[in-house]
Amino acid sequence: MNDPNDHRYRKYHPYQDLYNVPAQNLYKLPTSPEFLFHEESLHQRRSWSESLQYYTGTGYLAGAISGGAKGSIEGIRAAEPGETLKLRVNRVLNSGGHMGRRFGNNLGVLGLMFAGIESGLIHWRDTDDLVNTVLAGLSTGAIYRAAKGPRSAAIAGAIGGIAAAAAVSGKQAVKRYVPI
Repeated sequence: MNDPNDHRYRKYHPYQDLYNVPAQNLYKLPTSPEFLFHEESLHQRRSWSESLQYYTGTGYLAGAISGGAKGSIEGIRAAEPGETLKLRVNRVLNSGGHMGRRFGNNLGVLGLMFAGIESGLIHWRDTDDLVNTVLAGLSTGAIYRAAKGPRSAAIAGAIGGIAAAAAVSGKQAVKRYVPI
């Protein structure tokens, strides 16, 4: 009765009819975002919490990668003649990890401050435009360097505002000229 060559019986297979069905017909998934309320669909921007997570995470990741690369290069350059391979690898990993943590934390804090200030400006001005981004970059730079004195805060604020304006302008140029 349990002979596998016996064709009178066949094993139960619940998915046997699904192999020839295309996935598009099997799952009718929406192609656009779904919103609970109609008012939510009118706003084409991230919420403050999404923005906070995005800028902080992106800043930390970018800082950790660039700092890790810079620290690793410094570790390679600091190698002394006569060191064993194990010591050289240890030096590279230690310096890369140290610089990666430092850069990652600094850029993560900058992203956190930028996201908070930008979200506050969007709420306060009730509009989402280039001015909010530039003011957020200017404020972030100024606040970040405020402990070093007013001159350093003013220079950092100007650099932050220019960097934010350049980022928004670059994004608009990419949207316009790069077919994606």
